[in-house]
Parts: sequence; C-alpha cells; structure tokens
Amino acid sequence: MKVFRDLAWFFKQERKSYLLGILLLLLVAALQLVPPKVIGIVADEIGNQTLTWSKLGIWTAVIIGSGFFMYIFRYYWRICIFGSSVKLSRLLRTKLYDHFTKMSSSFYQRKRIGDLMAHATNDIQAIQQTAGSGVLTLVDSLATGGSVILAMAFTISWKLTIIALLPMPIIAILTNWYGTKLHHRFRLAQEAFSSLNDKTQESISGIKVIKTFGQEKEDIEEFRKQSDDVVQKNIAVAKIDALYDPTISAVVGLSFFLSIGFGAYFVVNGSMTIGQLISFNTYLGLLIWPMLAFGWLFNIVERGRASYGRVSTLLNEKVDIEDTSTGVDQVPSGEIDYKIQIFTYPNENTAVLQNINFALAQGKTLGIVGKTGAGKTTLLKLLIREFEGYKGEIRIGGIPIHEYKLDAFRRAFGYVPQDHFLFSTSIKENIAFAKADASLSEIETAAEIANIHEDILNFTEGYQTIVGERGVSLSGGQKQRISIARAVLLNPEILILDDSLSAVDAKTEEMILSALRNNREGKTTIITSHRLSAIQHADIILVLDEGKIVQKGMHEELMNEEGWYKDMYLHQQLESLVEHGG
Repeated sequence: MKVFRDLAWFFKQERKSYLLGILLLLLVAALQLVPPKVIGIVADEIGNQTLTWSKLGIWTAVIIGSGFFMYIFRYYWRICIFGSSVKLSRLLRTKLYDHFTKMSSSFYQRKRIGDLMAHATNDIQAIQQTAGSGVLTLVDSLATGGSVILAMAFTISWKLTIIALLPMPIIAILTNWYGTKLHHRFRLAQEAFSSLNDKTQESISGIKVIKTFGQEKEDIEEFRKQSDDVVQKNIAVAKIDALYDPTISAVVGLSFFLSIGFGAYFVVNGSMTIGQLISFNTYLGLLIWPMLAFGWLFNIVERGRASYGRVSTLLNEKVDIEDTSTGVDQVPSGEIDYKIQIFTYPNENTAVLQNINFALAQGKTLGIVGKTGAGKTTLLKLLIREFEGYKGEIRIGGIPIHEYKLDAFRRAFGYVPQDHFLFSTSIKENIAFAKADASLSEIETAAEIANIHEDILNFTEGYQTIVGERGVSLSGGQKQRISIARAVLLNPEILILDDSLSAVDAKTEEMILSALRNNREGKTTIITSHRLSAIQHADIILVLDEGKIVQKGMHEELMNEEGWYKDMYLHQQLESLVEHGG
C-alpha cells in the first residue's frame, strides 16, 4: 500500500471530501447488515407461525428504508471520492505540463515525445484509479467485510464465523504474490505503450518522408511489431489479473461449504436456528464483494504504484535553468559581451565552443558563419540560456545573463530557430503567438517585413488560413517567413535569425534584410547563415571553425585577408553567376 503513503499529500489536501465519502461508505456498510438480519427474523417467525401482516409490513418498510438510504449515500460518496480522484489527475497533469515547460533542451534530447505523452495519459489515468476506485475498494472491503464478520460473530455464532473464515488467509497470501508479479508486468506494459505512442507520433509527423522513400510497408511492419509487443505485455498483465477472481471465488466457495456443513450440524444440535443459518449464509454472501474488492484492490494499487513511480521519476528531473533568489527583474538591453573559455554539452567529452570572445554594441548586427557543426547554433543557445555550465561569462548591458530573472530575460528575445515550428491553427494566430492582443494592422506590418504578406493575401482564407499540423500546407520558405514575422511582431531588443533565410531565394532574402534594417534601428540583430549574402551587411562577422573564432571583422575587412570567408564568398558568387546563366 506504499502508493497510498505516496499520495498522502493529496488525501490531506482533499481530506474533507475523502472523510465525508468514507463516512458515507461506512453508513452503507452498516445498512447492508439490515436485510440479512430481517430475512433471518422473518424466516424464524414463519417457522414458528408467529408472523403477522403488520409485522411483515414493518420488516418490509425497514428493508425499503435501508435500501433508500443506501441509494442516497452511494450517490454522494461517488461524488466525494471519484470527484476528488479527478482533481488529482488534473493536478498531476498540470504539474507535468508545467514541469515540461521549465525543462531545457537537454531534457527533450533525452526523452521521447511519445513517452512523455504516455505519462500524461495512461499513467495519470492509473493513478486516478488508485485515488478513486482504490480508496473505494480499500474502505469498502474493510468496512463491509469487517461489519459483516462482526455481525456474523456477535449476532449469530462466533464459532461458525471462525470456521467459515479459515480459508481466508489463502486469499491474502496469493493476492500478495499476484500483486508483486502484476507490478512488474504492468510497468513493462506501460513502457511498451510509451514506445508505441512515440512510434505513432514519429510516423505521422514524418509521413511525407516515409512516402517519398517508399517505406510504407516497412513502417507498417515496424508498427505491427511494436503493437504486438504492447499486446503481449498487456496479455501478460491480464494473465495475472485473471487469477484474482477464480482464486477468490474458490476460497469463498470453500467458506460456503464449511458454513453450510457445520451450520447444519449446529442446527441439528439446537445451538442455532434455521433463520440464523439463513442469515449467516446471507451475510457470507455479502463477503463475496469485499473479497473480490480486496483482489481488485491489489490490481489497482500495483498499477497505480507503477505509474506513480514513472510520473514521480519524471517530476524529479532537475530543472537545469532556474532563477536566482536575487535575480534582476528587467528586460536586458545594451552591449552583448561574450567571454566563453570552454563549453561542453552535458554527458559529452568534446568541447563544442572554445575561447569565444567578442562584444556587440547595442543596435548593431552580428553575422555568424562557418561550416556545418562549427558551433553557430550552440553559441546562440548559450545566449538565450538553453544551456548553462560553461566556463566563462556572457553579459548583456554589463549584467551576467544568469542574474536576470527568466521571465524578464526571455522577453528581450525574438528567436527564429532552424527548425521552425508552426501550430495547427490560423496564420494570424501563428504570427500573434507571443502577442495574442496584437491588432491585425500590427500582424500585417510584421508579415510585410518578413515578405509574406502578399503570399497570405493570395490564400483563399487570407490570414485565417489554417496551416495544418506543423504548417504542412505551406512551403518551406513560407513557414520560415511566418516564423520571422512572429519574432518581428514582438519588436524584441535582440532578434536572432538562426539560418532562417535558407529556404528563400536571394531576392526575397535581400528584401527581408532591407526591411529589418529599416524597422530595427537601435535594436540588436544576430544572424547565422550558410549563405554569406545574408550577413555581409553585418557590423561584425564571426567565422567559426570547430567551436573557435578563426576570423572576425566586417565584410570588407574579411575580403581583404586570406581565409575561409573570402574563399566561400567567392565560391558562392561563382555559383550564383552560373545559376543565372553566366
């Protein structure tokens, strides 16, 4: 019952509802004792020929009354207990979602989306069952079973009660063994479901790639294998689950056999009446539910314990980036000063950045170029505090970035990542994602700067066009420009374009950059790109190679020295010339 101890914090929080529900359960358990007793009394009065119509009417009214109150009490305990369990699922789901939003990129590199979704669905549902049906079966089996046993022992025969209960320890031994097996198998089943969930999400997201490469059959076969694995592991759970009812029914049947056999003997020797034997066996019938509930309880508890362990492990994942207690609560502005000695990704041994030293004055443009894997995106991720743990310091406005409060710090940035993401909603809502109260005029202005306004007007629904899952209905260039418009709408202190012009042609690129220069006077802009034409206007250009700055300066300065920048610029100019028929 460890899971109940783990959930003690919630039971304490909802103690009023649970206490009222348990009280009503106890009243129902007490009222359940009335009908068997009345049946025994009526049977004896029939045997003694003392039953009258008035007595029959009274006893009938007593049974109807007890039934009525049981109906009312059962209705309200369900609201109290099951209603509270729903609150628990909402609370845990909210905690998980809040936790997900606080986690850094390294967390999502280690975790699979499908697995995280399974935690928020199947695992939460199993925990809800524990806090609802689990509490019900625990209290009801103990209350009903305990009251029935007491009624049997003290109102009929304690001897026959002991005899009838002799087989009951068998249930306790076997259900405990079943529970241990169930816990292990259910955890494996949940993990298999997480893998299947992840596979489904991945396949749907990558359906275009799958079809392009003609891998439909292979993907379906892989899905079938994982689906079969989920089925097999759940069948393994079901095989243990299926043992509970037959075991309990067999033990209860043995109790009935002993009750009838020894009860008949007691009736013959005069120590018990026929009516009492009828009442006793009716009470024994009432014990079937508590015994079944007891077995069901182990089932629910073990499922809940496995799921709560999985959810708790996830919630205990440490948040890498946190506010300091004395954080600066202002939006950063001013000069950006990088002094990074070395940075290595978590659990990696190879340095990604080394000896990064430069300063960018407020309102200037920084261009960052280099070969794939040179460290361009990593340099930006340190600036926006996706990662920490580097040797050195980054300052904005003379203040180390880790001293800013996160909410204020992130308001300084408009970030367009390489992997641009659009939500499955309208173009208007995608652009206004970070500024929900933006007017249509503001949204259109941002779209014009990103050179996507005319494209949007050509869509049938204009700005109300639904872009589909991850912007599936748009081209790569359109998605990039909508992402740029989303960042531009904020008019951020620092705009970061991380290779965000790769899917547009040179003319469109120049129009966007020209609009940015005209509309971002006094604001800082950082651009990374493989196409040097995107950064040749920058006030400072950094050339990275294997995480180090190998060249630094303005376009004209870099063209006057031998090196990677000059070679690549001339190479790209030649490519452009050839593409245009030169």
